[in-house]
Amino acid sequence: MKYAFVFPGQGSQFVGMGKELAENFSSAREVFDEVNDALSQDLFKIMTEGSSTELTLTANAQPALMSFSMALINVLEKDFGIKLKDKAAFVAGHSLGEYSAACAAGVFSLSDTAKLLRIRGEAMQNAVPFGVGGMAAVLGLSYNDVGALAEACTGDGEICVAANDNSDGQVVLSGTMGAINKAVDIASEFGARKCVKLEVSAPFHSPMMQPAAEIMARAFMEVDAHDAQIPLVANVSALPVIKHHEIIKNLIEQVTATVRWRETMYYFKQQGVTDLIELGAGKVLSGIAKRSDKEINSASVGTVAELKELADNL
Repeated sequence: MKYAFVFPGQGSQFVGMGKELAENFSSAREVFDEVNDALSQDLFKIMTEGSSTELTLTANAQPALMSFSMALINVLEKDFGIKLKDKAAFVAGHSLGEYSAACAAGVFSLSDTAKLLRIRGEAMQNAVPFGVGGMAAVLGLSYNDVGALAEACTGDGEICVAANDNSDGQVVLSGTMGAINKAVDIASEFGARKCVKLEVSAPFHSPMMQPAAEIMARAFMEVDAHDAQIPLVANVSALPVIKHHEIIKNLIEQVTATVRWRETMYYFKQQGVTDLIELGAGKVLSGIAKRSDKEINSASVGTVAELKELADNL
């Protein structure tokens, strides 16, 4: 058995996440309390009792998703005696999930990861005025064909790029609203089965996020970082990284660059990964894995029952 542990990105959050875990394990509550202290905010209350609107705010969703993933890991280690570094061949995360992966691999402390994600969330939210940029999911086209569509929507001040290369036939575009609207209108001419605008507040993973990348570059100067204890497969390269200065460089670049998830999955397969475990909210990444590679066993772990089953299997 060769395991890769992966961590979800924004959009997987839901009100109530972490509640069951905290009710059953004091080790989970420790994580939520530490994140609350780091942010000087009762984020756990927003996660479990807040409104969907409040939780979905980028500045809240990003540290919330990370804290839920890390609570699962803390329970695995403290209550089941299973250390991730002893079981994982690789870790990776989708967009903000890469910060969860870095924390899980010992690159940053939990408190510093929470602070970094609060800064990242606010910086990404503020990089572009609301309504100026957007994103759209293109279904049924290869990455190269989506590139041609993006190019057709670029020019005269309009920007359109591939933000997330999730899997064969599922690529997300990001850019100015004019370009995104045009992509929705003409995608079928390029052979797309569907092109749908996403309910997002900004054009993430596009050159328009450069102001946020600069803020993150400064933020990383304020935290301690260590080399990864588990190889971290980076979003920007789909290749493993150990050295902390390279991980930080990748995380800064990642703000404006394409999330190369399809290639990350291909890398896992090439390296003989047999099992992919999604730790955290939702089932997006395990769902992509199930659709894109039937040979890799994939599972999502977010409930107490799923966590116990994982511990038994490990």
